[in-house]
Amino acid sequence: MSEWEHVVVLSVDALRADHLSCYGYHRETSPALNDLAAESIRFTDAYSASSHTREAVPALLTGAYPDSAVDEDYRLASETVATTLSERGFATGGFHSNPFVSRAYGFDRGFDTFDDDLHLGQHRFVALAQRALDKLRNRHYARAAEINGRSLDWIDSLAEGQPFFLWNHYMDTHGPYEPPAEYARTYLDQPVSDEDAQSLYQRAIADPDSITDEEREQLIDLYDAEIRYNDAGIGAFLDALRERDLLERSLLVVTADHGDAFGEHGYYEHPRYLHEELTHVPLLVRPPGGASEVVSTPVSTLDVVATIEDELGVEIPSERVLLLDPPAGERAVFQQARGEDDESQVRRYAVQSGAGSCFCERDRRSDAVEFGGATDRSLRGVLDSHVERRVRVENGEPSEASGTADGEIERRLSALGYKE
Repeated sequence: MSEWEHVVVLSVDALRADHLSCYGYHRETSPALNDLAAESIRFTDAYSASSHTREAVPALLTGAYPDSAVDEDYRLASETVATTLSERGFATGGFHSNPFVSRAYGFDRGFDTFDDDLHLGQHRFVALAQRALDKLRNRHYARAAEINGRSLDWIDSLAEGQPFFLWNHYMDTHGPYEPPAEYARTYLDQPVSDEDAQSLYQRAIADPDSITDEEREQLIDLYDAEIRYNDAGIGAFLDALRERDLLERSLLVVTADHGDAFGEHGYYEHPRYLHEELTHVPLLVRPPGGASEVVSTPVSTLDVVATIEDELGVEIPSERVLLLDPPAGERAVFQQARGEDDESQVRRYAVQSGAGSCFCERDRRSDAVEFGGATDRSLRGVLDSHVERRVRVENGEPSEASGTADGEIERRLSALGYKE
């Protein structure tokens, strides 16, 4: 029998671990998470299953690799932990504003309440009014304070003693980096307008070679300021749980879907590669009563669902580990990412371990596999075997037809720097 009554998963979009002060960053970007880390199990080498939201969030919510979690059109293809918990009597709520994991792609499955900030299915005049207001405010996503308010209202609406599963996904650290003014002043000597910040971010994606050293530092300053704002939002949410006497009755997980790049490999944002700046994510796990432990064994975001479901008596895959009983010693963690546009036939794979990293690409048309030059050759056999297993999975799963996202989703994706 588990010691917790509730499960709370807080994920942050595009938050790289090495920009948090609780992970050794030189700036004090995460005072709230610092405090949380002191009473949690902190995993120093946690890796996302992928490098971008469309594959990373499905993996986080299902515990399955992306090639099983979503279909060819990135629609949800596996049951999430929300369904598992709902079937066991938990109220389930999800709150976020990322179009890629909205109800348009099936991610409301298993949730009693699912607020994806798109208001799809509501009265069309309400949706039109929201859309006009969002454009006027240059608003690309719901801020942490909005996500907190909506999710806390939902918690407060539940019957006394009702166990619940809550997933909040925060978008503040996703580009374009437009931190609130009081947080921007923390790291920037001169103010930057939202218009200029968005223009710089879009140019960094489209033409990374044009970004000067000074502009790169400005992007990092803006990003770090967003982290500081988001950290304050998470801190406020945790305080609200404490005030309601819920934190000590909850299993709490804080992590990210992926990171963001700042020119380390010639690109910005988070394209479909598997370099460390994109896949090394924070992972804090706090059981009721707290814990104080630092674990250096590599773990995966896939282990989050396994940890939750194991406590419920659900059989979990043998390759997963239980984060409440942290492993010691060596372990290999695998990742994958699909190519896009003119690289749509490419599948990228990586393995991370204490011994190093190894990367490869597979061309689906020719089935040829090429290993990257700057990788640990001792891990090639391990990764090659993993790729063979994933190819068998891929070949055994038929794709499912799906509709396309509507114009409102496309507008928001464009504002966030994505291409459909």
